[in-house]
Amino acid sequence: MSMVDVQPTAPSGMTMAPPPRKRIIPGWATFALGIVAVVGVLATTSYLTGEPALTSSSTMQNTVTLGLPILLCGLGGIWAERSGMINIGLEGMMILGTWGAAWAGVLGLGPYGSVLFGAVFGALGGLLHAIATVSFGVNHIVSGVAINLLGAGVAKYLSTLIFAPLSDNPRDSPPIERFDTFSAPGLGDWLGELESEQRAVISDVAGLLRGLVTRVSPMLIIGILLVFVTYLVLWHTRFGLRLRSCGENPVAAESLGVNVYLHKYVAVVASGALAGIGGAALVLGSSPSIYSEGQTANRGFIGLAAMIFGNWRPGGTLAGAGLFGYADGLRLSSGPETVHSLLYAAVICAGLLVIWQLFRRKWTTAALAAVGAVAVYVLYYATDELPTQFLPYTPHIITLVVLALAAQRLRPPAADGMPYRRGEGD
Repeated sequence: MSMVDVQPTAPSGMTMAPPPRKRIIPGWATFALGIVAVVGVLATTSYLTGEPALTSSSTMQNTVTLGLPILLCGLGGIWAERSGMINIGLEGMMILGTWGAAWAGVLGLGPYGSVLFGAVFGALGGLLHAIATVSFGVNHIVSGVAINLLGAGVAKYLSTLIFAPLSDNPRDSPPIERFDTFSAPGLGDWLGELESEQRAVISDVAGLLRGLVTRVSPMLIIGILLVFVTYLVLWHTRFGLRLRSCGENPVAAESLGVNVYLHKYVAVVASGALAGIGGAALVLGSSPSIYSEGQTANRGFIGLAAMIFGNWRPGGTLAGAGLFGYADGLRLSSGPETVHSLLYAAVICAGLLVIWQLFRRKWTTAALAAVGAVAVYVLYYATDELPTQFLPYTPHIITLVVLALAAQRLRPPAADGMPYRRGEGD
């Protein structure tokens, strides 16, 4: 028998896992191609519909401001769920972060103090969630719902107790100091000139880039750094490997000497801290910079959606946060007509999906995508603008649509949400 005829066999009663598929295109290249595709779709839609706000610098600035809290909550979700802990309490932890950030501002600690206090208050919510779920075995969903209710209640009580005498309003805090912004000297003006010329593609790219290099807040730099820190720690350190092993098979991890409880605690507390920083970003990014009751507007849940869209990885979560932040930013920087043009963008995306599925010979999926494209185009052609009552829910609807389309390629951690007690493998 020749060497090529020898096939590896597994011991009796065991099945061998298939070898991991090697990526044809590196992850960074896929991310870059995705950005190019998104810019191309937006530029094409802007040109065909005559809506320059789709790629304006003001829309991009709003996207960054509104997408950053979503990104930070999504990163918090990655930390928790990679360790096997479902954390739907991110919304409550984010609320605690908004209050903590405002309190630090009232104490005169400055914007960096607001970020620190936001992280501490969010981490306290994460610690409570860890105690309930890891130590006492409370169902993750039940504990998360309780954290959301508790976070809103505690913030409301503390606001009435501390902020009401200062602002004469129990629902809001006094204005606090925010970060000074900076712009790239010369580059912003040059990009602004290109944007004002309204040249196809060139002005669209210039507008999007100008939104990224003008009025930049240090909060954005902190958020991007936390994306890289999350990636490096969870995927390129021993600690990260052990933490992720707790989310895949905690019994096996324990048998190899990993302190599963400790790693889960660290992950959930870090998750709460990141959500709290997201709350601080929301406070510091508002105008004026204040804590306001109901300020998070379910962004903690949208952060979870961004995490799922990103397949529990930082780069994908960044893309998801950008998508949802863009939907919200476009609503604020333009009118109903511009948001209505997103239907045309959806038609283009569906058309590209049809071509891709035909290339892969997925005839059924291609047919369904074609039907969807026709239906959306009919809706776009039959209406001039979306009802104003519909606009506040644009990000939520886009969240549902994107998750429905991305559901088939998702792969959560194997033991995500599963109960675990120490010594189960003995």
